[in-house]
Amino acid sequence: MFKDLYDVIVVGGGHAGSEAAAAAANLGSKTLLVTMSLQNIAQMSCNPAMGGIAKGQIVREIDALGGYSGIVSDNTAIQFKMLNKSKGPAMWSPRVQSDRMRFAEEWRLMLEGTPNLDFYQEMVKGLIIENGKVLGIRTSLGLEIRSKTVILTNGTFLNGLIHIGEKQFGGGRAGESAAYGITEDLVQAGFEAGRMKTGTPPRVDGRSLDYSKMNEEKGDDVPSKFSYLDSTKPLVHQRSCHMSYTSLEVHNILREGFDRSPMFNGRIKSLGPRYCPSIEDKINRFADKERHQLFVEPEGWKTCEVYVNGFSTSLPEDIQFKALRSVAGFENVKFFRPGYAIEYDYFPPTQLRHTLETKLVEGLYFAGQINGTTGYEEAASQGLMAGINAHLKINEKDPFILKRDEAYIGVLIDDLITKGTEEPYRMFTSRAEYRTLLRQDNADFRLTPMSHAIGLASEKRLRRMEVKKTASAQMVNFFRETSVTHQEANVVLAEKETALITQSDKMFKVFSRPQIDMQDMMKFEKVKEYIATHDLDTEILEQAEVQIKYSGYIDKERNNADKLHRLEDVKIPEDFDYDKIKSLSYEAKEKFKKIRPVTISQASRISGVSPSDISVLLIFMGR
Repeated sequence: MFKDLYDVIVVGGGHAGSEAAAAAANLGSKTLLVTMSLQNIAQMSCNPAMGGIAKGQIVREIDALGGYSGIVSDNTAIQFKMLNKSKGPAMWSPRVQSDRMRFAEEWRLMLEGTPNLDFYQEMVKGLIIENGKVLGIRTSLGLEIRSKTVILTNGTFLNGLIHIGEKQFGGGRAGESAAYGITEDLVQAGFEAGRMKTGTPPRVDGRSLDYSKMNEEKGDDVPSKFSYLDSTKPLVHQRSCHMSYTSLEVHNILREGFDRSPMFNGRIKSLGPRYCPSIEDKINRFADKERHQLFVEPEGWKTCEVYVNGFSTSLPEDIQFKALRSVAGFENVKFFRPGYAIEYDYFPPTQLRHTLETKLVEGLYFAGQINGTTGYEEAASQGLMAGINAHLKINEKDPFILKRDEAYIGVLIDDLITKGTEEPYRMFTSRAEYRTLLRQDNADFRLTPMSHAIGLASEKRLRRMEVKKTASAQMVNFFRETSVTHQEANVVLAEKETALITQSDKMFKVFSRPQIDMQDMMKFEKVKEYIATHDLDTEILEQAEVQIKYSGYIDKERNNADKLHRLEDVKIPEDFDYDKIKSLSYEAKEKFKKIRPVTISQASRISGVSPSDISVLLIFMGR
């Protein structure tokens, strides 16, 4: 049945698995995607949305690299919002509300239209590992399928255990069985494993809600999109979300169930995400708060199913129901399904290389929640990078590794490999020290040329990026070189209540003022004429504005990143003997031996390593 040798086998059909399979196949590797349910490819197990703070930047990076997440998100969006618009552009983060059923369907159809990609529905029970190298997989039916590389993207399915109040049962998510066997094989091979927890809110019948008692949350007046390609279009019509609040009455009802909560009675011992706590955790930790926000999110264009964002819980279903009925607008609520918590196996990511290949077993890659991350976007980006690197390894090409100043994806992977994680890892803008360089608007400038060089980003994508880059650079030069009279400028400056000028000046200088934006500059005839003559779109105007108004910050951050690169260039041999260095602290020595940093720069980012340890290491290496 499977006599041919595959180049890449991807285990798991979630967001990580889907991107991994697409990347490997599009690069030319003969790829097999194995999942327990072909009907649930790229399922949105939790909230029906893509993007958000820092996550939106990741989706744009995936798109710039030639992945599918941005395209699928655009084609199945029901609402678009650019978050943090009141802050600087480094913080702007796109987010879409998605049609959950259409999202999974679109992913399935795109994957089925991808050359070199085969599918098989069955549970993978184990791995074929010989002499420190992966050779394929074993299925629950006893099939052995051989492959040069294997990418594990198992999500929450590895020995998954679902909790609802006193009840617990095996499962990877609601209605689907857990996966058994892989963890045991990996532990036997020498891997360290751990347990993590995540949760999800109840889904309810939107027909039973009274939206007049809630605040309406509309999308942007002029919606944008994720993908840089012209083939996707911004939304014309959008669906609103709504917002309600819990109350002291709701909190008191929830407390009635604390003694039956698996979180508080000790049945759940693993850690969940701090930044996305369950509702019972919120009212326990923030006892002084009289209310918490609940975002009421539609699951699609036509379905009446609604996701109650902010009410993640593992309390007994009767307590969930009683408490939610005390929320404004939910007085007559009907449940589709209760919320639940799920525990699952993960493998501390310090056991990986920056390519996401494991250090212990050659040709074996981990991506997504198996690495201790949470979120569709984080998973998808890891899948993409694992798929790329598996293909490159097979073809004996240099690995594709993104640095911290090149992409949020680079920050994510470096954090995992270098620092590890003991709780579900989520990306934040604060994790990126070069976030002014890593904006959502310039992901194509940063990454498309790199991806095109390895054969993933298309020629069409590269050419579109080059046209945009040239046009925005020319517009910046236009502002640098073109003067405006003080009479013209003062009309606009007076409107914005900022200091007037007494003589003609370059438009660049006027535009650099924080009070002035592109709409103000377009009041000048020369600017209107330039835009009309060159037929510039909103994307190019926005790019030019960011480059002008934040040029000082961008240059400073670029200089800081360039200094860091000097340490990135100092490589540490893979077999380096740290025991020879007597001056190293005990903690640094143990961390270096466990993580095996590739460069001095990576070594300096390991928690517990001091600057003096790095100095000792540099001296010993003759630097």
